[in-house]
This record gives sequence, C-alpha cells and structure tokens, in this order.
Amino acid sequence: MSVYIALLRAVNVGGTGSLPMAELKTMCEGLGFADVKTYIQSGNVLFRSDEAEKAVEEKLDAALGQKMGKRPGVMVRSRKELDDIIASVPFAEAKPNFLLIYFLPQAAPKDALDQMVGPDGEEAKLAGREIYVHYPIGSGRSKLKLPALKAGTSRNLNTVRKLAEMAAEMENK
Repeated sequence: MSVYIALLRAVNVGGTGSLPMAELKTMCEGLGFADVKTYIQSGNVLFRSDEAEKAVEEKLDAALGQKMGKRPGVMVRSRKELDDIIASVPFAEAKPNFLLIYFLPQAAPKDALDQMVGPDGEEAKLAGREIYVHYPIGSGRSKLKLPALKAGTSRNLNTVRKLAEMAAEMENK
C-alpha cells in the first residue's frame, strides 16, 4: 500500500470550510484508507491506499464536496514527492515559516509567474505542480498578487518537512 499525503484547500482557514480533523479522519477511514493520521487543523491527512494517486484525490474531494456543499480541492502527493520538494527549495536563506509551497492540482503554465506582482520583495519559483514563494515580510502582511496560486493550497516549509517525516515513519512500519 502506498502512503499518501492529502492537502486540503480552504479548510479551517479564516473561519471558512470548518472541518474538525477527527471528522476528516473518520471520513478517510470510511473511504477505505488505512492508517489515517491528521496533522494540525489546516487540512493535512496521511493514509495508506492501494489506489492510484488521482483516484484517491478524486474520491476524497468528492466525499468532502458532499459533506461541505462544494469541493474544497484536494492535492495528493507521495512521500517521495514531498522529499523532492524539500530538496529543491530554491530560497535557501528564507526562514522556513516565510517560505510557502503552493501545491497545485496540475502543473502551472510555464508563464504563470509572468503576472506576479510582489511589492514587498516576494520571490517565486515554478516547479511543476508546485510554486515556491518566499515572503520576506511574512505572508500575512504581503500584498503579493499571483493568479496561479488560487487553484492550490499552501503549506510553509516547516509543515511540509513534518508531513514528509510522518510519511517516512508510516512507510518504515
């Protein structure tokens, strides 16, 4: 069975899309996923499944759509993908909590960064289904405009590292 990390979009952020992680865990178990674990309240869930990544993503997004009234968007990655994402971080000088990785449902177009407006010195790098963004003043105060980010969900580097560590522990059991 493969270990997957599912990252939910727009869940428990700013009072919208409320979903207790215990309910998310129960929902995943009901979908037939095994060894389900959640991490913090922002919609991170790890589990095992024999199904392919896209099938797992679709199944979970559909179930969440039924529960929440609309599909939030689910991005699924493997532990190896997370390890590769961490190893490829382009902004080595960035504080881990000021570096967000945006997980997209599919690869962004090559020109996705052309429309970026970063008035506070933000830097971005496109990498397949991810976009790395360094926020020198923090994402909460940033006025960054980058339309390509809307379809995805972000996690800071610390969270991505923790999810990769949890996935590795699951795989080693």
